[in-house]
Amino acid sequence: MQERLQKIIAAAGIASRREAEKLISEGKVSVKRRVVTQPGTKADVQKDEIRVDGKLISAEISKVYLMLNKPPGYITSLNDPQGRPIVTDLLRGVSERIFPVGRLDYDSEGLLLMTNDGSFAHRIAHPKFVIPKTYRVKVKGNLTRGEIRAIEKGVELDDGRFVPSVIELEKINRKSCWFQLTIFEGRNRIIRRVFESMGYSVVRLIRVAVSDIQLDDLKTGEYRHLRKREVERLLSLSK
Repeated sequence: MQERLQKIIAAAGIASRREAEKLISEGKVSVKRRVVTQPGTKADVQKDEIRVDGKLISAEISKVYLMLNKPPGYITSLNDPQGRPIVTDLLRGVSERIFPVGRLDYDSEGLLLMTNDGSFAHRIAHPKFVIPKTYRVKVKGNLTRGEIRAIEKGVELDDGRFVPSVIELEKINRKSCWFQLTIFEGRNRIIRRVFESMGYSVVRLIRVAVSDIQLDDLKTGEYRHLRKREVERLLSLSK
């Protein structure tokens, strides 16, 4: 069956669909020994010889699903022109080529799903599938009750209105406070921008759960394989 090249590459665990499109545009993909540069090109992985950077794509791969406790100071990409550390640097002992599901900002930390299953990554990260994500957020300064209620009701941002599913004040310090937020979207830097719009800066942002899959006691920089029931649970939410 013919499918778009970027979908085939993602399903083979080589890159996300977005990264696959870039690889194609850069002329690093060939079909039947001919270089292809149009991302929309279709091929049949069962019949055609498809190579990425000279390496043959196999139709059968061992699927891997991981949870990483991402430290701050790492990017959720497969490469970085600036030479910053990338999350795959932390995956010692993983021989498969895997990639992040969605993203966490460079300065953010916590639960990051990673896989070599392109279909799984698409279903979990795509905006049309509403999967809750929970964060602990440390904010510089102390918000008033009125400001917290304003966030609960919704905040207007440049790219549209944001309304959290849950926002709870966890702890108040003299110069900062901690919140727990659950959201159903993944707009870029959305939580940081919400607090910035109220005049406050985010000091720490930690993702602690995706749906009911929690970070628990997984140490910073460490990873574990997802259990079968956890993978099935996530897929059940993205139907």
